[in-house]
Amino acid sequence: MIKTISLLPGVVLRCMQDRRFKQGCLSVQMVRLMHAGESAMNALLPSVLLRATKQYPDLRAITAQLDMLYGAAVGPIVRRIGDYQTVGLYCGFMEDRFALPGDQILGPMIDFVREVLLNCAVENGHFLPEIVECEKKNLIATIESERNDKRAYAMGCLLKNMCRNDSFGLPRLGEKEQVAAIEPKLLYDHYQKILQESPVEIFYVGSFDAEQVAALMKPIFESIDRCYVSLPAQTGYHMSESVHESESMDVAQGKLCMGFTTPITNRHEEFAAMQLFNTIFGAGMTSKLFMNVREKMSLCYQIGSGYHGSKGIVTVSAGIDFDKEDVTRQEILAQLAACCNGDISDEELNAAKEAILSSLRATHDSPGAIEGYYATGALSGMGMTPAQYMEKVEQVTLSQVVDAANTVKLHSSFFLKGVSA
Repeated sequence: MIKTISLLPGVVLRCMQDRRFKQGCLSVQMVRLMHAGESAMNALLPSVLLRATKQYPDLRAITAQLDMLYGAAVGPIVRRIGDYQTVGLYCGFMEDRFALPGDQILGPMIDFVREVLLNCAVENGHFLPEIVECEKKNLIATIESERNDKRAYAMGCLLKNMCRNDSFGLPRLGEKEQVAAIEPKLLYDHYQKILQESPVEIFYVGSFDAEQVAALMKPIFESIDRCYVSLPAQTGYHMSESVHESESMDVAQGKLCMGFTTPITNRHEEFAAMQLFNTIFGAGMTSKLFMNVREKMSLCYQIGSGYHGSKGIVTVSAGIDFDKEDVTRQEILAQLAACCNGDISDEELNAAKEAILSSLRATHDSPGAIEGYYATGALSGMGMTPAQYMEKVEQVTLSQVVDAANTVKLHSSFFLKGVSA
């Protein structure tokens, strides 16, 4: 069971006391509204913070300290959750009860987090230029690698077109031109603003109880001169005009992406039915899209759908021959129509339920999976435990799935084709 403690205005600690694992985890996320003007800076920040501090002036010193903590690991967090972008750290570490007698891990681990957050390496009121430049290059390389993933690139183009009135269309890491323009002073000033204003979500999984963790974490944020600014609640999709677009590129295989909207988000009672519809429609190897469009009709090499529950968006991605665009598009819509007409067997419904239930059971298989489910769920507004979610899935009827399917409407599409197509 999750226990939630408000440490300070805008600073929330969520703890799951769980003694099943040899490792615990701790995440600290500062929450921002997804915004084109700062998304690249937010994406860059955690990596810069983890390069050097006053006490640990380089990566060698940081690595040595983590080795002293029985091989603890710390990495950056940059998540997009609906209207929000989170910036922070994820720590994985061995539980104190498995350390040598007299050794402590959680306390020193939180001291290390404090050092990273509050004592980052600074000179003359800005981050160290050599560190910022190095991490900018790394981030630009990551952004460029995503462009080289043609499936991800095509999906990004679809969402950008589809969400022109919605921040969900913004790239999670920003644009490489925005990254290149970031200066050390600008980034440092932005970080100070984040520390002072942003809601903070802290999540812990391990054997310590919530009060013990709260006593260790609260002084970090008490030492900051905070003027907390609350964020608006998550919203559904903000409608814009439909866009059906294609682009030519030197690719061997076409990438067809289609975007659909639904008023149902993960904050609605019909969420479980919507998730089941998506699973039956296109999520997995027993789905209608896979069994019919790929296996039976051989129209594509790969196909699948995804439901973005925080926004109420359903997407379909298919890898196809360049001359198969129209027929593939028509068959995808035909499979949606089949769902809307109730052409769903008991076997399909039961298989979809078991797929979702199996996925939910896995959320308690590791500290990282627990953190991912609850930390994301708290910010998306879903607010259900896996057990509560499983109960809702089991209760969904075929008619409720059909009702959910009938809310799904085609909005936009994007086709990445070859230069000679």
